[in-house]
Amino acid sequence: MRPVVISGTGLYTPPYTISNEELVESYNTYATRFNEEHAQAIAAGEVEALDTSSVGFIEKASGIKRRFVVEKEGILDPDLMRPNIPERSNDELSILAEIGVAAAKDAIAAAGLTADDIDGVLVAASNMQRAYPAMAVEVQDALGVEGFGFDMNVACSSATFGIQAAADMIRAGSADRLLVVNPEICSGHLNFRDRDAHFIFGDVATAIVLEAKELSQSDTQWEIVGTKLMTKFSNNIRNNFGFLNRCDESGIGQVDKLFVQQGRKVFKEVVPMVAKMMVGHLEELGLSRDELKRIWLHQANINMNQLIAKMVFDREIDPVSTPTILDEYANTSSAGSIIAFHKHSNDMDAGDLGLICSFGAGYSAGSVVIRRLN
Repeated sequence: MRPVVISGTGLYTPPYTISNEELVESYNTYATRFNEEHAQAIAAGEVEALDTSSVGFIEKASGIKRRFVVEKEGILDPDLMRPNIPERSNDELSILAEIGVAAAKDAIAAAGLTADDIDGVLVAASNMQRAYPAMAVEVQDALGVEGFGFDMNVACSSATFGIQAAADMIRAGSADRLLVVNPEICSGHLNFRDRDAHFIFGDVATAIVLEAKELSQSDTQWEIVGTKLMTKFSNNIRNNFGFLNRCDESGIGQVDKLFVQQGRKVFKEVVPMVAKMMVGHLEELGLSRDELKRIWLHQANINMNQLIAKMVFDREIDPVSTPTILDEYANTSSAGSIIAFHKHSNDMDAGDLGLICSFGAGYSAGSVVIRRLN
């Protein structure tokens, strides 16, 4: 089967940022009001008082210092606490497609290609705007790509699952060049009234061009040495929103229709699972961890990433071998590992070995081992 390379990546960053200080001020205003309004019930033990948040708590728990969002005012309004994103008509380009197209154009240009060169589009993301028509088909149409498009959702692992799906199609000869797009508006599903989670997510879009090695003329090529996927069912990260399970009109009151997780259980169960998978994948490919120059991990939590990296490298880690963008972008679901790769790969030399890994709800995890060619 044909070798496949990653020949270009793209990144769209929204125009608005929210600092931890701003987020804490908004949440604490809400929490204080709640406690005042329910003072009697709290005193009677009928309602649990809300703890306030703090910048120190957020940074210790996650490593996050700020996040980019597509809309800011609604999130910081203590009376609303969600992004106020106007609904668009069916004749307008949807917002998820819009940010996906921006990242896609960046990736196509980086690969030295045009939309005419692309055979198909995969939109692989957690936060799909609708059930159908597929977001990928809308992105395909907006770009002017002939061929096909389809969506796939494997939560935070969607990008690596999308890379394997695209690479397999190219290897098999059913396509020559494919585009994997990861638009993530995570703020729409985040419960900003939940102290333990109100700081986790940000919005962004990434894109990756994959093509048959013999066709690529890109100045930067990363050959895909191997891919590995795994899933194991768990309820510890969940979002029940969908056309069969809808929120009320305000999006408030049914908190399980927004993002919920049991963070301590996730940490305890996911860290060893992912580290074991990564090391095992290298062994299956006849490679050792000593050959690994860099890993680009899913940007979920700084403590998780540091522990996974230590287990994989079997040594103390450094920012070069395990780059972090979490402090600036927060958790951007499927896009996180791709942002890290996009921003922290140009300094690597021909022959260097790296590994892109994402993991998340499901549980799910994807490993993509790559080697720089030029």
